[in-house]
Amino acid sequence: MTDAVTIRRPSFILALLTLFASCAEPSSAPVATSMLLSPPAVSLSSPGDTARLSATVEDQTGAAMPGATVGWSSSDTGVVVVSEAGLVTAVGYGAATVSATSGSVSDSVPATVGPAPSAQAVELLSGLSAPWGIAQLPDGRFLITQKGGSFVLLAAAGDAILATIPSPFPVESGGQGGLLDVVLDPDFSDNGRIYWTFSEPGTGADAGTFGTAVGAATLVGNALQDAAVIYRQHPKTSGLGHYGSRLVFRGDGTLFVMLGERQLGSPAQDTTGTLGKVVRINRDGSVPADNPRLVGWAPEIWSLGHRNPQGAALRPGTDELWLTEHGPQGGDELNRIQPGADYGWPVVSYGCPYGAPVGDACRIGGGTHAPQFVEPVSYWVPISIAPAGMIFYTGNRFPDWNGNVILGALAGRAIWRVTLAGDVEASREQLFAALGERIRDIHQGLDGFIYVVTDSGRFIQIRN
Repeated sequence: MTDAVTIRRPSFILALLTLFASCAEPSSAPVATSMLLSPPAVSLSSPGDTARLSATVEDQTGAAMPGATVGWSSSDTGVVVVSEAGLVTAVGYGAATVSATSGSVSDSVPATVGPAPSAQAVELLSGLSAPWGIAQLPDGRFLITQKGGSFVLLAAAGDAILATIPSPFPVESGGQGGLLDVVLDPDFSDNGRIYWTFSEPGTGADAGTFGTAVGAATLVGNALQDAAVIYRQHPKTSGLGHYGSRLVFRGDGTLFVMLGERQLGSPAQDTTGTLGKVVRINRDGSVPADNPRLVGWAPEIWSLGHRNPQGAALRPGTDELWLTEHGPQGGDELNRIQPGADYGWPVVSYGCPYGAPVGDACRIGGGTHAPQFVEPVSYWVPISIAPAGMIFYTGNRFPDWNGNVILGALAGRAIWRVTLAGDVEASREQLFAALGERIRDIHQGLDGFIYVVTDSGRFIQIRN
């Protein structure tokens, strides 16, 4: 018995071991457990350049999985895009991250394009007649106002006038007046509507007076149809200066209109009228229900205490309106506009009366600031630059400028770049002073380049 049992025990144990081994090592399909991209970084010189990335995927045993499905993405498609095969193509200057994913594993590498070449100013067209405002149609053509009372439609290349369109309404073009700013309706692709400001002469009992008005019409081919005046500054006054006139659409489709104080000063503090104000209206000229509507205020008023706002833009990603306005002798301002706020003119200013000796003793009114008034983000002293059109740059052609305020200067005959740290100025830089031109308006094109018009009639592209 003992010998028989001894002989059978190894076979029994072997069977058990075989059973345990089969349970402990079940067969399984390969599963991606790691990924490595190569090369570890992508560096491209300029838009249009390409580079190939490869993804090595390994399973739980460390074996390569050459047939694994890999998905690719770019963190900023304004800098680089990546194909299904891992081909990285530069679109603009800057930095991005390229990522790849297979199942539950992923890897990423940095991608840079640049550095960008230095910006340069290139004239596209000359001979415009006192151009004032710039808009760009979805097909790339430009619509530019001319102070004398007409619109010009330019080719997408900016080098030829395709049509001249007269103002449908009388325009007072004397002094600082004329056909001024122009913007497209947020739904222009569907409705073809445009809006513009102009200096409107009074009639009848108001003859000899003028005020800023807002016109609207549908652009059909090379003509304006269904034109109407949707808003009028009030009251109209004599004199031919400080019309303001920039237009900015808010994200909710309402329209900001910048209105100067018509060189009269004190009406900027009169809340029953709209001289020296920012007003907010609907596209039909009616007043939004959620305007500040403070006691004694005209319902369209958004802010007050402005002298002559000549540039305006929304801060990217927000509905914050920022504007530039002229001081007298010095005291030009860059302001962040808050609803219901007072910006102080003519009670306080960093500027001096025209002809006064430069220095603190010449300050206008109650000094440079007071607690009831909002301080400017930036101001220029002792000499005025006369800031005009402005943008917040958001393109990929000049990555170092992203989020910066870019503004034109009339008296200063240059372009200024203002860098912000939150809501305060971090630095400022004067650019293109060698042009020697009064920069009237500035516009970021669909291509990410910057376009400006000058009082001398030039249409200029800032490119690299």
